[in-house]
Amino acid sequence: MTSPIPWQPTATQHARQARAQLLRAIREFFYQRNVLEVDTPILSHGSVTDVHLQAFQTCFAHSDTGKSQQLYLQTSPEYAMKRLLCAQSGPIYQIGKAFRHESAGRWHNPEFTMLEWYRPGFTHHMLMDEVDALLQQTLGTSVGQRITYQQAMQSHGGIDPLAADRQSLINTLQTHKIDIDNPETLNNDDILQLLFSVAVEPLLGKERPCFVYGFPASQAALARVSQHDPRTADRFEVYFRGAELANGFFELADAREQRQRFERDNEIRRQMGYPEIPVDALFLSALEHGLPDCAGVALGIDRLLMLKTGATHIAQVLNFPVGNA
Repeated sequence: MTSPIPWQPTATQHARQARAQLLRAIREFFYQRNVLEVDTPILSHGSVTDVHLQAFQTCFAHSDTGKSQQLYLQTSPEYAMKRLLCAQSGPIYQIGKAFRHESAGRWHNPEFTMLEWYRPGFTHHMLMDEVDALLQQTLGTSVGQRITYQQAMQSHGGIDPLAADRQSLINTLQTHKIDIDNPETLNNDDILQLLFSVAVEPLLGKERPCFVYGFPASQAALARVSQHDPRTADRFEVYFRGAELANGFFELADAREQRQRFERDNEIRRQMGYPEIPVDALFLSALEHGLPDCAGVALGIDRLLMLKTGATHIAQVLNFPVGNA
């Protein structure tokens, strides 16, 4: 007889209490700033097209159309929250579940808790100030460091990511002893992301949070391209003690450019043999109506809780991770 999977939670009572206290502190933080808590669907007809994010899919057999429909568990509440912003919701935040079809590991569970918020009238630099304030309040951190992506790669990766040619990028993989088969099959962004994750990320935010901003425009995701340096995007990420905690943007509001980015993602998906993802037509319609100038950021609650409690694996702050869910 095989041994049953343990039914007990992997988190301690202390971790559960710490989670409740953390969520209360976050809600108080936004209450004091008059940011409204909202709720949006987890299931949607469209999903993220980014080739580096994979969504869970499910079949809805009871649609009022009389036909089965493909639905997606959301990797983030971003599209729905932006639809609220287009409806003049004002500043909003959400704490909820998100899902990413990736393997579980130290910092990741396929089902996780995300905090996402949007600030009309904010630039991404103003939002970095607010993220920094939230970390100081919840983790007791000192004021965060700020560094451009270019500076981080030059200091720790030994290469200028905005100027290096392709062969220099491949050579830098060898310099850092990143041994992969056929590196020439990777595109430049894949190489940059590999270099950043292996050679740079582990050195960031050891003593205090580190805000990295000015990512290459080719990695803009849903951020605007910088008006000051079109080689870069108005995007930032936050690192602290080995964890990537948050990803933020000065949000792209141009519906036409957003559609083009979705279509470009799907073209890359076709080339890589991945299934295409239906473009979120409702989101694009909302953008056509008008998204106010705003900055937004997504932050992993479970990772934040790991840092707060000193946990070394995400399972220690989850009651039932994917292995025994």
